[in-house]
Amino acid sequence: MRFIFLLGGFVGFLLPCIAGSLAGRAFDLVLRDSAIGCLVGALLFRWFWSVFVKALSIAVRAKRAARAEAEEAEAAAKASPVKAK
Repeated sequence: MRFIFLLGGFVGFLLPCIAGSLAGRAFDLVLRDSAIGCLVGALLFRWFWSVFVKALSIAVRAKRAARAEAEEAEAAAKASPVKAK
């Protein structure tokens, strides 16, 4: 989680810094905007990471439940075999 927070802060700082420099803005304004972008980027990356981890855990639980149902169906089929004509 710390890595994602730091990565978000870095990206949030870098994008406004590059954009402001290329736009020819004053250096103090570029640093101010980059500092705000750093905070916003870190928070957004942290939020996105929590959503991603939650979706991943839901997918893993669904896959495990499907596997368990398949194993139960297989065990039930083995326990009471139906003779085909």
